Amino acid sequence: MKIVVLAGGTSTERAISIISGTGICKALRQKGHQAILADVFCGVENVDWENPFPEEYDVDAASAYMSGFDDKIETMKKERRSFFGENILKLCEMADIVFLGLHGSNGEDGRLQATFDLMGIRYTGTGYLSSAMAMDKGITKQMFMMNHVPTPRGVSMVKSQMTTDLKALGMEFPVVVKTCCGGSSVGVYIVNDQKEYEQALKDAYSYEDEVVIEEYIKGREFSVAVVDGKAYPVIEIAPIQGFYDYKNKYQAGSTIETCPAELSLELTEKMQHYAEAGAKALFMEGYCRLDFMMKENGDMYCLEANTLPGMTPTSLIPQEARVLGIDYPTLCEKLIEVSLRKYQ
Repeated sequence: MKIVVLAGGTSTERAISIISGTGICKALRQKGHQAILADVFCGVENVDWENPFPEEYDVDAASAYMSGFDDKIETMKKERRSFFGENILKLCEMADIVFLGLHGSNGEDGRLQATFDLMGIRYTGTGYLSSAMAMDKGITKQMFMMNHVPTPRGVSMVKSQMTTDLKALGMEFPVVVKTCCGGSSVGVYIVNDQKEYEQALKDAYSYEDEVVIEEYIKGREFSVAVVDGKAYPVIEIAPIQGFYDYKNKYQAGSTIETCPAELSLELTEKMQHYAEAGAKALFMEGYCRLDFMMKENGDMYCLEANTLPGMTPTSLIPQEARVLGIDYPTLCEKLIEVSLRKYQ
């Protein structure tokens, strides 16, 4: 297949996206596909339109070219009107499918998916509506509650209506403050007192104008991929220090990840059931990953859904797939396969 692997972009997760995209592109080429790597925002120069999907291709060179724009992104955003870089849409139209290696805003929030739908471009992952709902943690929480998927109690709060009085929100310490539409735990703060709370609000609002404040669930952290409606093995995430933030997600050796998680069969099946129910509540197609916290007594809570989960060497879905005997290149092909079903 002729495949464009889209990565990079403008979100706070740009660097991780490039790592994901590089790995995906190499894996697909290993499987014999004519895959190329492209930065959705920075574009691709000097395309050979006679042969845009060559047999021989230097993935590392394409990745290095993308990373070379990292320090220029903010300036480019001010100078540009279009999100799509040079030659990107034309290349995507020529591809059999676009593998979305994007994370965060403008890639995972449904706007790109809606554009591709209008243009007739096929892509991996779920559609625009479920992407938009899952990106907004406030809406996600509402959809979970409506569909009886247990989730921590919480509220959304826009900056113009900000209050520093937790009691007015019906909450008490400790709480979690997090940006409404952030990803990779960027802009997530666990706070224990008033001073920390006010600082967390200030920091979170520096990313965007809406935050979610929810009860802090103390316990073990887990994640479950759902592929084609079926839950994969549960993986437990135990950071050596702190919680599963950006650093612990992506710095090798900072987190102990156990898959399959050491849980009873009953708790495993219960969490997998809630993962499938959470994906269904958000109308997910193709694949996604849902994150959980579980108290000592076995009560479990679904925190959020990720529509384009990380695909780096330390990412969770590849680890879950490995337990099922699915290696990384085969997983990449499988995610294309299940994504194509929405076009049948």
